[in-house]
Formats: sequence, C-alpha cells, structure tokens
Amino acid sequence: MWCGAFSDCTSLTSVTNLGVCVFSDCTSLASVAIGNGVTSIGESAFAGCYGPTSVTIPKSVTTIGDSAFDDCYDLGSVYFEGNAPSLGSDVFFLDNKATVYYLPGTMGWGTTFGGLPTALWNPQPQSISVQGNKFRFTITGTPNIPIVVEASTDLQGASWTSLQSCTLTNGSIYFSDPQWTNYPTRYYRIRSP
Repeated sequence: MWCGAFSDCTSLTSVTNLGVCVFSDCTSLASVAIGNGVTSIGESAFAGCYGPTSVTIPKSVTTIGDSAFDDCYDLGSVYFEGNAPSLGSDVFFLDNKATVYYLPGTMGWGTTFGGLPTALWNPQPQSISVQGNKFRFTITGTPNIPIVVEASTDLQGASWTSLQSCTLTNGSIYFSDPQWTNYPTRYYRIRSP
C-alpha cells in the first residue's frame, strides 16, 4: 500500500478517527497528542514518523490499525489511559526502544502488548516532610518507569513548571524542592513525560 504524508504535519481537531496514513512518513512531526474523542487510529497512521519519543493514547481509543506506529524508531514510551484496545498486525513493528505503560485498574494488559514490553505506570508520593527548609517526598512505583514532577502556584490557572524528569530506578526516587519557601502556596503533581 502506498501512503502519502499529511501535507503540513499539523494537528487535527474535532476528529473521531485518525484515517489510513494520515501522518505517515511525516518526519517533521515532533510530538503526538491524540484527542480524547478519537476512537480509532487507522492503518499506518503514524508509520515512518521518526521524531516522536512518546505518545499518549486516550481511553476513548478502542482500535489501532495495522502498522499504525510502524518504523517510529525514536518512540520510547506509549502511554495508554484506558483498557487495552484491539490491535491490527505489526502496530509497533521496528519500534525496538518502546515500552507500553498502562494505568492501575485498566484491563487487557499482559507482559507484552503488540510485541512491546509493558509496565504498570503507578507512581505514588510517600513520606512527605519538611526538613532543613526543603519540602521533600519519596516517589515509589514500578521500577524503571519514567516520570516528571511539576509544580504550580495556582490550580485554577493550571500553569505547571517541570522541576525534575527521572526514572524510578529500583522503584523509588527521592524528590526535594528547596524553592518551595519562595511561594505562598505550591502544588505538585507527577505525570508521564
């Protein structure tokens, strides 16, 4: 099958299905953000897109077509927000660096998915304390899952600043924020990269 790349490799809005080859061979595509209303990702939709290192698949996606992410060489993380969707063949063919991450309480996951290893993405803050003018806590979860710790001073404005990107080596990592006293209020969150 011949696929032509989407002409300008920009985002699509208000779509429920990402069609066959919609972003195929789009080498300038730097990141992939799939909207919550998308229910299916078509055959070879992102095949040959070298740029993205991670993709988040919303829980609304129930079907991923053949070779949808084939030859995405730099893809390292695929985050699923819902249950395992049905897969076509060779969805992640040649994506040798990638790991599939899934959330607690979702269903249909095994030790591999589409030929990729899987890991439960479950970071949790533990042992929250203030010591030596530093706000600190330990983050625990599945060993080697990637995380980002962010902070905000206003939950309404939802402006978050990245403080630390890391991997939960051996299933835990220590985090401290020496700048927390510079703000009247500071909120923290843990998210996927």
